[in-house]
Amino acid sequence: MVAQIFGAAFGLLAVILGAFGAHALKKKFTVDQQQSFETGVRYQMYHAIVLIGIGELYKDVALFQTISILFIVGVILFSFSIYGLCLSSAFGRKLRFLGPITPLGGLFLVIGWALLLYQVLSK
Repeated sequence: MVAQIFGAAFGLLAVILGAFGAHALKKKFTVDQQQSFETGVRYQMYHAIVLIGIGELYKDVALFQTISILFIVGVILFSFSIYGLCLSSAFGRKLRFLGPITPLGGLFLVIGWALLLYQVLSK
C-alpha cells in the first residue's frame, strides 16, 4: 500500500512539475536546465508506475518492500535534487550541496532495479 501511495503521489507530482517546467519556467531555464528538469520528471514518472505495479503485484513479498523503499528514497534524492539544482540556479542561488545527492539517489534506484532483476531471475 505504501508503494502505491508513493507511486500515485510521484505520478501526480511528475505531471504537475512537468507542466510547470515546460510552461512557467521555460523562460527562466537555460536549455541544459530544462533538459535536466525533464530528466528528473521522467525518472520520477517511470518509478511512479513501477511502484504502483510492485505495490499491487507483490504486497506480501519482503524483498519487494525493500525494492519499493529503495525506489522511493531514490526518486526523492535523484529527482528532487535535480529540481532543487535547476530552480536554485535559475533564480541565481545555486544550491551546490544538492549536486552530490543526485548520484546517491541514482545509486538507490540502481540497487532497487538490481534487486528486482535478482528476484525475477531467482524464480
